[in-house]
Amino acid sequence: MLYHLFDWLKGSFDIPGSGMFNFISFRAACAMIFSLIFALFVGKKIIGILQRKQIGDQVRDLGIEGMIQKKDTPTMGGIIILLSILIPVLLFAKLNNIYLLLMIVATVWLGAIGFIDDYIKVFKKNKRGMSGKAKILGQTGLGIIIGSVLFLNSDVVVREKVPAGTPDAQYTLAGNQKIWTKESKSTITTTPFLKNNEFNYSMLMPFGNSRTRQVGGWIIFVLATIFIITAVSNGANLTDGLDGLLTGTSIIIGTTLGIFAYLSGNIIYADYLNIMYIPSTGELVVYIAAFIGALVGFLWYNTYPAQVFMGDTGSLAIGGIIAVFAIIIRKELLIPILCGIFLVESLSVIVQVYWFKITKWRTGTGKRIFKMTPLHHHFQKEGNNSINACIQKPLRALPESKITVRFWIVTILLAVITVVTLKIR
Repeated sequence: MLYHLFDWLKGSFDIPGSGMFNFISFRAACAMIFSLIFALFVGKKIIGILQRKQIGDQVRDLGIEGMIQKKDTPTMGGIIILLSILIPVLLFAKLNNIYLLLMIVATVWLGAIGFIDDYIKVFKKNKRGMSGKAKILGQTGLGIIIGSVLFLNSDVVVREKVPAGTPDAQYTLAGNQKIWTKESKSTITTTPFLKNNEFNYSMLMPFGNSRTRQVGGWIIFVLATIFIITAVSNGANLTDGLDGLLTGTSIIIGTTLGIFAYLSGNIIYADYLNIMYIPSTGELVVYIAAFIGALVGFLWYNTYPAQVFMGDTGSLAIGGIIAVFAIIIRKELLIPILCGIFLVESLSVIVQVYWFKITKWRTGTGKRIFKMTPLHHHFQKEGNNSINACIQKPLRALPESKITVRFWIVTILLAVITVVTLKIR
C-alpha cells in the first residue's frame, strides 16, 4: 500500500526520499520493525482482552511438574502473530505480486482453521476441537489452491541458464560477464547435496510425450504441495508444546527461508551459487521479515513462563506459512533438514502410536518407546524407558526452558546445514 503510494508520489511530485520504497531491503526492514513493535504493544492489549474474557488453555494434568499451573494462561494468541504479519505486509509490500498474494491467502486460510479449532476447544468446551478429517480437508484445499495457481498463473516462471544465442534468451551483466537465461514454466525444484541440484517432478512420469509428462509433473507437484502443507502445519502444531519452543524454532527457520528467497530473487547471487533464479520472489523477503518480526515480538510474551499461548490459531498458520514459502521458492525438498525438529516431533508420535498397537496385538499389553509424546514431553518425564533400560540409566527430567533452548540450538545447526547444501554438491 505504502509502496504504491510513494511510487505515485515519486512519479508525480518527485518527493525526496520516496524512492527508498523501491528497495526491497528498506521495505523489509520497515516491515520487520513495524511487526515487532505491533506485536509488543498491540499484543499486550490483546493478551489483556483474552485474560478478561477468560480464554484460557485447557491444559491436562500430564504428570509433568508445572504443566497444570498453565491452565489459566490465555490462548488464541496466534491472533497477535497473524495481525503482526498481515498489517505490515499490506503496508510495505507490492500487492500485485502473485507470490505475496499466495502467502497472504495461506496465512488467512490456516489461521482461520486454527481459530475455529481453538474456538471449539475454548467456547464449546470440546477438548478435541475440530475433527482431524476437517483439518486435513482444509489443509488439502489450501494445497490444491497453491499448487493450481503456481501451475496456471503466467507470472509463475523460473529462469534457467542457457547458452548464448538461444532464442528468446535474455542476458544480465555480472561485472563484465553476461548471464544468459530463458523463462520457462517448469516443475523443477532444488535438491540438496547433488551436483546437478535440480529435480523435475515430470521425471516421475515415465510415459507419454513431452506435453503429457509436463502436465503429469504438475499434477504430481500439486499432490506434493498438499502433502507438504499438511505435514509441516501438523508438525508445527505438535511442536507447540513448550513455552517459546515453536516460536523460537520458527524464527530460525524463517530467517533461513528469507536468505533463500533473497538469493533466488537476485540473478547475480543465484548464478554465483548455482541455484535457480525465480523472478519476483525477492518481494517475499518483505513478507518473511514481517513474519520474523511478529514472532520475535510474540516471543516477548511467549517465552518461559508464558503469558500467552498461540494455540492452533498460530501453530497451524506458522507451519503452513513455512511450507508454502518453501514451495514457492522451490526449496521444499530441504524441509526435512531445515524443519528437522517438526519432523522428529511428528515421527515420535507416529512411532509411539504404532509401536503401542503392534505390541498390544502381539503380547496383549501395549508398550511405549517414549515416556510421552511429542518428543519434548519425553525429556520432561523422569524415569526409565525402553530406550535406555538396556543400559540401566535413569532418564533425568530436564527443565522446560533448557529443553526449549536446546531445541533452538539444534534448529540453528540444521539451518546452517541447509544453507551449506547450496555449495556442497
